[in-house]
Amino acid sequence: MQTAPFSNGVSQDNTERWQVVVHSNNEDVLGFRDRNSFRFQGMRFATKPERFAYPEMYQGSGGNATALEFGSPCYQGFGSEDCLYLNVYTPFLPRNRGVDAGLRPVMFWMHGGALTSGFGSDPLFDGGNLASRGDVVLVTINYRLGTLGYLALDDGETNGNFGLADQILALDWVRENIRDFGGDPSKITIFGQSAGAASVRAMMASPKAAGKFAAAIPMSNLGGMAYGESYSKYYSIEEQLELVGNAILRTTKCTNATSQVECLRKVPVGSLGAGARYLVNDGVYLTTDELCLKGNPLNVHVLMGIASEDGLPFLTFPRNRTVVNDTQWLTSQGLPAPPPRLFPPIETKNKTRAAFGVGAQLATDAMFRCIDQATVFAGLDSGVLGSKVYYYELERTYQTPEWPKIDLCQAPKSEAHPAGDPESPVDNLRCHSGELLPVFGNIVRQENPLRDEYDLPWEQYLLDAFTSFARTYDPNPERGFLEARGFESTLRAQEQSLWEPAVKGEMKMRRIYWPVEGDMMRDFKDLEQCKFLGLPLDYYI
Repeated sequence: MQTAPFSNGVSQDNTERWQVVVHSNNEDVLGFRDRNSFRFQGMRFATKPERFAYPEMYQGSGGNATALEFGSPCYQGFGSEDCLYLNVYTPFLPRNRGVDAGLRPVMFWMHGGALTSGFGSDPLFDGGNLASRGDVVLVTINYRLGTLGYLALDDGETNGNFGLADQILALDWVRENIRDFGGDPSKITIFGQSAGAASVRAMMASPKAAGKFAAAIPMSNLGGMAYGESYSKYYSIEEQLELVGNAILRTTKCTNATSQVECLRKVPVGSLGAGARYLVNDGVYLTTDELCLKGNPLNVHVLMGIASEDGLPFLTFPRNRTVVNDTQWLTSQGLPAPPPRLFPPIETKNKTRAAFGVGAQLATDAMFRCIDQATVFAGLDSGVLGSKVYYYELERTYQTPEWPKIDLCQAPKSEAHPAGDPESPVDNLRCHSGELLPVFGNIVRQENPLRDEYDLPWEQYLLDAFTSFARTYDPNPERGFLEARGFESTLRAQEQSLWEPAVKGEMKMRRIYWPVEGDMMRDFKDLEQCKFLGLPLDYYI
């Protein structure tokens, strides 16, 4: 067999010489291989959805299907309402259908984007490197967004959560068909970042998804206070109508229609807006007001964590830099005035920078850290999350070029570090989405420079840890796996410090930084700050 060429973010060779056919879901699916994986792009998992209706499984064509190009993103100012496609990247295709030997664990990715934007075919999430190096099958999906994905009405039928229903149906498709692509349906890890993490949390809460996955990785899950609350709370339909639904009905002139939903179905898609992004307690897909951390175990292995300054991009900074010493710029955004004793400014002559640093810590605690740590504490105390949870905090990140466009989130550049210095102690905050490129192993694939000698081994470690968790439910890769593949930098890091889980009575987290020197385990952070914010460690108890 000839060696296929590499693909990258702008080009791929899917011509006939590299094409492969897999029979799955009642059709022959044409995909292709590149240097790293077999790729099946743009496979339909649901029929074209009716607007504001729940999705139906696609049963195949009975003939041939082409999976050489990605399907349309779900509508978000661009894209289409006919968008329920998924993509599979696999290192292995079984020769014989029905034979389970050699099947790989499956990682099922739900993108972020505030539940209003994003798509599974984003080059950020290209799965070739993750599938190849991690020896897993990766699935990335589209799901309906914004008003099309989440609007609920009080008509007894239009109950919202259509995007969540899309995600669960995609998971059902994977469970039924992923064997054909080398994946083990009994070893599915769902994972997502930001709003994707909120989707993971919602799946953990949903009776419709119960028992359909073995493990979960919510990365940078929003929750707690201010903007973050809207991703961990499941609103009543009445609350969602008050927040945004009634305004949409007024704007579209559907308020007094005999059937509001039929009226909305006739409105041009661009007139609907994206404001209805709230998960709701609809009594079917979600039956509680939040993830319940009391009661029966979920029987799901969990790994979760945040970036050190995850909350910074969710603050609106004052244009008048002279007011940054006034805490009104924070209190106007739903956050309390930070007492200096708990949120001390960094030592710098730049008062604006000092104020932004305080804001970053406050926002991260209020919208990420406190609610995450409380989730782990309560889940272990009750046993809902089992007997152990692996938790992390990223102290090194690589920001995507597109978002957030905040200088403080980028490693500062200098003559000595033209690509940026990620070890700089000044003007170098570790912000939201800074884990995406390395977790998928795509820093260089996306034509980004390596900033120093540590970026590559750090990226390899992150990918190795996350895929190890998918394989064994432990982020410490098996020594034999690392040795057989020559993954020396991860092996050395693991010899320095194993990633220990948090267990009942011992709340530990892994600092993810490079180089790994000594013990990288630490106790949970900012407990006094979280108590001040009204989000103490025992918040859910």
